[in-house]
Amino acid sequence: MSDVPRTPDPMGAEPASGAALPPTRIERPSDEVEHPAGSARIPGSRREGYTKLPTGPVGVEPVVVSGPVADDIGRGTDWAPSTDASAVDDTRLAPWALMAAIVALVSSFFVGWGIPIAIISVIASIMSLRRPVESRAIARWALVLGLCATVYSLGWLVWAGMQFERLG
Repeated sequence: MSDVPRTPDPMGAEPASGAALPPTRIERPSDEVEHPAGSARIPGSRREGYTKLPTGPVGVEPVVVSGPVADDIGRGTDWAPSTDASAVDDTRLAPWALMAAIVALVSSFFVGWGIPIAIISVIASIMSLRRPVESRAIARWALVLGLCATVYSLGWLVWAGMQFERLG
């Protein structure tokens, strides 16, 4: 950079247009600057070769297409969705909730660790009570037995906690 002012003189006079500017110089770096041992790495150039994922080489094998031919419309379809309006929902949740409640109740008579199954049975029975296709009697039994299993399991866990208090 030049030290010649580019703004007008404070007196209002313009700098002389014929005045020669000093030539631009690039100075050598001082001795404090270290020169790197190797050449500088260019961004994007490889370091150790392409051996690491995901930069490894990609195989170039021919693509083999398998499956049905899209243009083959002469053949009948093997499967077609049903357009029947009377589709029946056969999934039932209440029997599974009842089975989980019975398992949870039996396990809660012996240990308190059956509480996750009891909570799952309570949630499943509530869900089945809200569905119109479920058996209400089975869902109610599942709810009652699941709540009993939850209470018994909590009783075991509270008792075990009080026993640990006496030991410690």
